Amino acid sequence: MVAMTEVIAIDHRANRMGSFWMVFSMAAFAIEDVFVKAAFEKLPVGQILIIFGSGGALVFACLAVLKRERLLSADVFSRPMLVRAGFEVLGRLFYVLAITLSPLSVAMVILQATPIVVVAGAAMLFGEKVGWRRWAAIVVGLAGVIAIIRPGTDSFTASSVLAVIGMLGFAGRDLASRAAPASLGTLVLGLYGFLAVIAAGATFMLWESEVFVRPDLETSLYLLGAILAGVTAYSALMKAMRTGEVSAVTPFRYTRLIFGIFFGVVLFGEQLDSMMFLGCGLIVVSGLFILLGGQGKLKNKFSATLSREH
Repeated sequence: MVAMTEVIAIDHRANRMGSFWMVFSMAAFAIEDVFVKAAFEKLPVGQILIIFGSGGALVFACLAVLKRERLLSADVFSRPMLVRAGFEVLGRLFYVLAITLSPLSVAMVILQATPIVVVAGAAMLFGEKVGWRRWAAIVVGLAGVIAIIRPGTDSFTASSVLAVIGMLGFAGRDLASRAAPASLGTLVLGLYGFLAVIAAGATFMLWESEVFVRPDLETSLYLLGAILAGVTAYSALMKAMRTGEVSAVTPFRYTRLIFGIFFGVVLFGEQLDSMMFLGCGLIVVSGLFILLGGQGKLKNKFSATLSREH
């Protein structure tokens, strides 16, 4: 019997390592966004999701075979994995719909509520202790996000509900990844995550009645870059979610905005102002406090249950 505590070490070192993997994942996701944004100019959204998902699934499948991991097993069809797949499709589809039908700033702000939902879910489902100091720090980090985005009040339209559904989908995916059977490695989780992206893309194409467009060489290179960055980001994300406490690791999702701002300034000539600097400062300070000063003891009844089952 392998105790869950041997698989996910809940201590200070695990939280530091989990936070590192989360930051690395967010940097890779930001690079993915750059490539995807370029590809969007010439290809339909649904087609990009299908190609992106197919490429990522192929990479993870090949890596899993090389490491002699089983691609099919009873655990793949376990309840947490089925729930995870459903939330993955929900998150990918509705968030893409949100950034298509509503202002991008609104969708991005709503998406930053994902850590709050994940922390709340971890407390309710996994029994993780979340003290008021950590909650306060998370709220400060969210305030930093709002300071950077500064959505106008007229931006919140009915289509913003799509972003809310997408955000809930991503939060559910992360929580389900935490509950996934320990026998399933990161590569297998990545494979089925990208298969869900294909499903989301196919659904999108049916929704919009899109037709496939033959990509040129430049667009193909953008897609290749997006796939490689996405695979790297996804692997790091799964590593982060299965290393430290969910409540300590997930707030570092905010760093994706920092990397996004960097690429925006360097690649797209965007301008920074005092509110941008204020927002970045709040995000960094709150994240460091959560990691270094907001540590609490873990009481994880869910993990204890799993340790008895495995």
